[in-house]
Amino acid sequence: MNRLWRAGRVTGGVVLVAAAVAGAAIGFGGGPQPDTSGAAPVAKTTSVTRTTLTQTRPVNGVLDYGNPETVTGHREGVVTWLPAPGTVIRRGQAVYKVDNRPVPLFHGALPLYRPIQFGATGDDVKEVEQNLAALGYAGMTVDNTFTAATATAVRRWQESLGYPETGVVSPTDVVLTAAEMRVTAVSAHLGDAAGNAILTYTGTTRQVRIALDVNLQSLAKVGATAPVTLPNSKTVAGTVATVGSVATASNESGSGANGGNGNSGGGGQNPTATIEVTVTIADQSALGTLDQAPVSVKLVSASVQNVLTVPVGALVALDGGGYGVEVVTGSTRRYVPVQLGMFASGRVQITGEGITEGTLVGVAS
Repeated sequence: MNRLWRAGRVTGGVVLVAAAVAGAAIGFGGGPQPDTSGAAPVAKTTSVTRTTLTQTRPVNGVLDYGNPETVTGHREGVVTWLPAPGTVIRRGQAVYKVDNRPVPLFHGALPLYRPIQFGATGDDVKEVEQNLAALGYAGMTVDNTFTAATATAVRRWQESLGYPETGVVSPTDVVLTAAEMRVTAVSAHLGDAAGNAILTYTGTTRQVRIALDVNLQSLAKVGATAPVTLPNSKTVAGTVATVGSVATASNESGSGANGGNGNSGGGGQNPTATIEVTVTIADQSALGTLDQAPVSVKLVSASVQNVLTVPVGALVALDGGGYGVEVVTGSTRRYVPVQLGMFASGRVQITGEGITEGTLVGVAS
């Protein structure tokens, strides 16, 4: 067997090999691995551990409430009340008022496309009944059929709003969204006709939007963990929620939305194609009052589970080529060649003869 040398004694050529191996992890979560050249003689030991190694790729994103959508009035009358930007509107509350009567918020996915009245059947009927029941108007069966009991509930609801008690729900009587809304901007003015754009809104939950280079699309997988680093350097847990399938052409600067130095490494405007990726954050309280804030997100690029690992500082370069570790057994120390796998977070995957979980190895101090 060739003589073995501590990293501090290797030739420059071997040091270059070490840098090349360590370089595989640079920019993928492990960060630049320590240069073992010139290291002091081993004075410390550590155990070989079995764990999961994960490489990540940092990308840039924006923390906000999502893309704004527009509420457009579709009725006659005059706008007499408008909410202030930042207002959160919940089911049953007024989105705006026409002729001093509220146009309330209902939740649902199916737009109301016809008058909902006695005898009607369909998913839109069920949607209206679900909203009435959620607002406390009981006495009806929530299903796809508009019955006399439904009409009674509708009249009670209309009375509470100051509307004529017709028992009929028209599409223009409500604003329909998937959930609570947060007003971002108001485009209408008091006294305007109610048939134009009224306001824009988003959801009430903040998320991270990433314009991800299409070349990095494979890194984004729905359901994957994606830690988010905030402007104050605090990291919060995130989860990839959606991954777009349609690329959008845009001009990104060299320090654009995909981390590192951008797509070309330059500082000018460079044409690129991106897909939108959204990352949800369960702990909204951890975000404070942040909105429209630049953040960094770590997307998983590779992972290996249940592998033997040591700190990178435990590696020694062999004068015959390759790498090894110094195995310590009592007062005996011997060098064992190892094969290297993934680098991540300052550790490296290894395999070698006699190397098992708990094996004691030397590590540069």
